[in-house]
Amino acid sequence: MPKPPKGARLGSGPGHERLMLAGLAAALFREERIRTTETKARRLRPVAEKLITTAKEGTIASRRRALAVVEDRDIIHKLFSDIAPRFADRNGGYTRIIKLAPRKGDAAPMVLVEIVEGAAPEAKPAEEERRRRLLRRRGRAGRDAGRDQGRSQEEPEETAPAATVAPEPVEEAATDGTVADEDESPVDE
Repeated sequence: MPKPPKGARLGSGPGHERLMLAGLAAALFREERIRTTETKARRLRPVAEKLITTAKEGTIASRRRALAVVEDRDIIHKLFSDIAPRFADRNGGYTRIIKLAPRKGDAAPMVLVEIVEGAAPEAKPAEEERRRRLLRRRGRAGRDAGRDQGRSQEEPEETAPAATVAPEPVEEAATDGTVADEDESPVDE
């Protein structure tokens, strides 16, 4: 019979613990940063790092081994296509545990578990960029409307195109190094 790991089980039994760790790993890969208790984080770390190492292989067999742990295909796809290539030159230490303040209520020690390189920003870049563009458009619309109202009250806008004036030809300077006489240059007076 296999010997269970040291320490108390996180849930009621080994099956429940396996499912709990798989769920935590899926959340970590989806969000790239999760907040959990210190005990769960210490048990999660080897599971997550083994999954990333498996994903670095990139084979169908390794994908199936990862699907045996985390059964969500979208998460596994993100693991293999986004997360694993970031660690191509790294041989371990893919996750980081940062201690936080104790949880209110039961004072359980809380930690932040995150993927080391390229941790997810607070807001997704595409979403943030879309929000900025929308705010810029709203700002422009408000400013343009104010300009148009101010213009219509002051004076009507010209619709006829302005006459184009051709630039006068510029005479070339003497190429032999001498300065041209002022009398020789044609000047309209």
